[in-house]
Amino acid sequence: MGRGSLVAPAKTGREEVLCVPRTSMFPDGAWHGLVPTGLERILRTIDTASEYRPRSGVEDDPAQQQIIPYCVVRHADGTYLLTRRLQHSSDRRLHHLYSLGVGGHVNPIDGAGGDAVERGLIREWGEEIICPAPATARLIAVLNDDSSPVSMVHLGLVFLVEPAVGRAAVRETEKLEGWSLGIDEMRQHYLSMESWSQLVFDDIAGDAPARADHSPLVIELAAAP
Repeated sequence: MGRGSLVAPAKTGREEVLCVPRTSMFPDGAWHGLVPTGLERILRTIDTASEYRPRSGVEDDPAQQQIIPYCVVRHADGTYLLTRRLQHSSDRRLHHLYSLGVGGHVNPIDGAGGDAVERGLIREWGEEIICPAPATARLIAVLNDDSSPVSMVHLGLVFLVEPAVGRAAVRETEKLEGWSLGIDEMRQHYLSMESWSQLVFDDIAGDAPARADHSPLVIELAAAP
């Protein structure tokens, strides 16, 4: 079933998340790291092979890749939003680690009447970020990281999100704290970053911003009300 055609089921009291079988996502064997090519194929695979599964049943199942739209915020002045998870964040395994991305799972409600990945990104952006201006999200890479139990069951769709003006900030201040920092300023936190963020940092310190103009998926985000 495609991600755009899924209908949200009745609430059952448990979260369901969008997944793709690992064998469908990696027919020739899994690669490790951040890959900027073949994004159209990744999107097609999500369209054709995705389904919602109970999160409790896939959190420890690497045979299923949970799809995570992952927003990396780059401001017009060249700074990036760097966040750190606090004690009240949901995943204790990631407490106090720095992150260059914000995002989360795609749920059935996101696929009701629209593109689930796009709507999931828009929902997570509104829940986690306060941005005073419209912003544009461009898919620049896909990320697979088998180095830890947390990361190996998720597949990141990495979006570079650029506000038209101003700077974005974290909304859930009880879970996250955030700063706007340049590449050199962030480098000192590299060893304390989540593994995904280390991969993303290496990419944005390279040619990631230039690739954004050729993204196969562009999503417009409204300013915070």
